[in-house]
Amino acid sequence: MYQFYFEKLEVWQNSRKLVKEIYLVTSSFPDNEKFGITIQMRRASTSISANIAEGFSRQSNKEKSRFLNIAFGSTIEIINFLILSNDLGFLSNESYIELREKAELITNQINALNKSINKE
Repeated sequence: MYQFYFEKLEVWQNSRKLVKEIYLVTSSFPDNEKFGITIQMRRASTSISANIAEGFSRQSNKEKSRFLNIAFGSTIEIINFLILSNDLGFLSNESYIELREKAELITNQINALNKSINKE
């Protein structure tokens, strides 16, 4: 099976893992949050990997960069929801710290990738 370039990117691999972890952790959120924070966190997490993948299907660096910026924004959105989920008692401090560190790593990787693209 052919492997696309985006699949080889560490940042995409990390964002894919984050999606799984977000889905697992939000499965224990209260039922009344099913259409609130739960769905927003799941959509934002899937947006990260999807925008990285879509960006690397584009020909121009400007377009790649635009999709990386969207992925960055989605990662920041995840950090926001992690903070809120912790504040509301949906996430333990331990889970909050673990997931936030993973999201912060992804923001750093997206920034580094974006800088390398814009140098070309």
